[in-house]
Amino acid sequence: MGRFPARTRVKAPIGRWAVVGHDLVAIVLAWLGAYWLRFDMGYVPQSFWHRGLTLLPVVLVVQGLVFWSMGLYRGLWRFASLPDLWRILKAIIVGTAASALVLFLGERLVLVPRSAFVLDAMLLTMLLGGPRFLYRLFKDRGLYQTSGKKALIVGAGRAGEMLVRDLLRDATIGFRPVAFVDDNPRRIGQEIHGVPVVADCGQLLQVATGLEVDIVFIAVTEAKADRMRRLVELCERSGRPFRILPGLQSLVDGQVTIRELREVRIEDLLGREPVCLHQEEIAQGVGGKVVLVSGAGGSIGSELCRQIAQLGPRRLILFERSEFNLYNIELELRRDHPHLGLLPVLGDVRDTVLVDRVLHRERPEMIFHAAAYKHVPMLENQGRAAVLNNVFGTETLAEAADRHRCGVFLLISTDKAVNPSNVMGATKRAAEILCQQISARSRTRFLTVRFGNVLGSAGSVIPLFKTQIASGGPVTVTHRDITRYFMTIPEACGLILQSSVMGKGGEIFVLDMGDPVRISYLAEQLILLSGKQPGRDIEIIYTGLRPGEKLYEELFYADEALLETVHPKIRVTPGTYADPARFTEGLNRLRTLCAEDDEQGVAEVLRDMIGLAQPPPVEPARIVTAPESEL
Repeated sequence: MGRFPARTRVKAPIGRWAVVGHDLVAIVLAWLGAYWLRFDMGYVPQSFWHRGLTLLPVVLVVQGLVFWSMGLYRGLWRFASLPDLWRILKAIIVGTAASALVLFLGERLVLVPRSAFVLDAMLLTMLLGGPRFLYRLFKDRGLYQTSGKKALIVGAGRAGEMLVRDLLRDATIGFRPVAFVDDNPRRIGQEIHGVPVVADCGQLLQVATGLEVDIVFIAVTEAKADRMRRLVELCERSGRPFRILPGLQSLVDGQVTIRELREVRIEDLLGREPVCLHQEEIAQGVGGKVVLVSGAGGSIGSELCRQIAQLGPRRLILFERSEFNLYNIELELRRDHPHLGLLPVLGDVRDTVLVDRVLHRERPEMIFHAAAYKHVPMLENQGRAAVLNNVFGTETLAEAADRHRCGVFLLISTDKAVNPSNVMGATKRAAEILCQQISARSRTRFLTVRFGNVLGSAGSVIPLFKTQIASGGPVTVTHRDITRYFMTIPEACGLILQSSVMGKGGEIFVLDMGDPVRISYLAEQLILLSGKQPGRDIEIIYTGLRPGEKLYEELFYADEALLETVHPKIRVTPGTYADPARFTEGLNRLRTLCAEDDEQGVAEVLRDMIGLAQPPPVEPARIVTAPESEL
């Protein structure tokens, strides 16, 4: 973390002592004014007036001390608000009661009208609260925008109100809110900070056209995927640029401002709701332990390292074969967590000597095995490499974890391991079975977490689409009807950590991926979000399914008993066990075939061990010539 800049002294608009002086004068005026009002704003009998003046120093000291102790001088008049008014009222009530009590105990309230205390409190409220809010109105008189680009706000809820308030008060923004649209009929016709709610969201195009707005701000922080897709489609039809607030966390942090607005991302349209994790349970399970992450520089591995680092492990071992990726994640973690014990290890999980040395010396209590080859078409013709890395790499690390009595070994698997139609899925299924068989004879808790695609991971479809769009197209989609499950990388890694503290050993945890998404829909939306039209500005070419690719993925086998867990986003199954003897024989045959460099033999043995499904035939390429909305 960088050094903080030198602290500068900021002069308040009205100094604290000036405010204290103002309030002391107000106490005097209120006390004397209370006597004057008590006697009908006329002549105050001499004896009462003299008594009031005699007791004034006592009232001044008592109420002054109460006002100071109750924090009336922490806030600035420039930002006086309802909480400040409430603080003033509480201080006046306490101060008046304390004055009455002191005068009763000391002077028995001789020649002190009882109503004077009520009148004193009323006058103090006006004298203390009035100038503060008048001063704020005076300072704010030039802040409210009367010029600038016209902005239409979608959503008249709390986030919309906070956003409009920020737009109105910041003179440097250059946007002027002119109207709200909101789907709640009770809000239509109302005004928020003088900005009217004119129609429902379905009238967005008409409102934007009629008011000639320049930009649309989406201030809907709790929208489901279908509603967000509808709002984005309406914004796209308006032809205006649009921005979105990032989500609920901004409301929690009180940071709903114009500076939080950003462009709509594909994640917003997929509607992945924030995942609530059992943080205390995860912190107890991971904090203070020695943790090893294999594939630490990859998309999943690096995010796991980031989240683990926040949990305070005793030591974090970064096991990675890519020198560049290892360098990057180590540099990032040392920058963000300078006191974290880090051990970068450059090596391959298939290196038995290195794996054994690291586990013997460091004694990791938890291992997250994220290292794997994952590119489906590439591995179809390179089964040997896939088996060596995904199967025997897992075996090397898992057997070492068993020998050195590691507490938890968690394998990160994939939906492609279910009824696999490709080499990559078959190798991951073999790794699942391998971990379950070792778990049956080990004190180590072997767990597996199975989930689908993650947004933005290296080699995934969305970065590819973005690159194709940036180069002017075309965007290539394998099949019009192909679907995939998606979740964000942070969400997946959070649920992986949650699973690591739940399992007893041998289970396969299946993450809730939501509904599958059409890849053609992703392509269309990414084109639209780039400001272009599919079929007109950017063509979409349907190339046909690639070798080993399925139209849709599955998260569990039909005969797997899927059970609920304590976390709504995680389900668990004991899995379907393979014949141990047949599986072991298959592993030995694979070892021999890999040594002989027999690619065809490797594919045949995998098919026999796992039961590879036959993928559908590859289709010829087709081109989209006109946009087709999936909404």
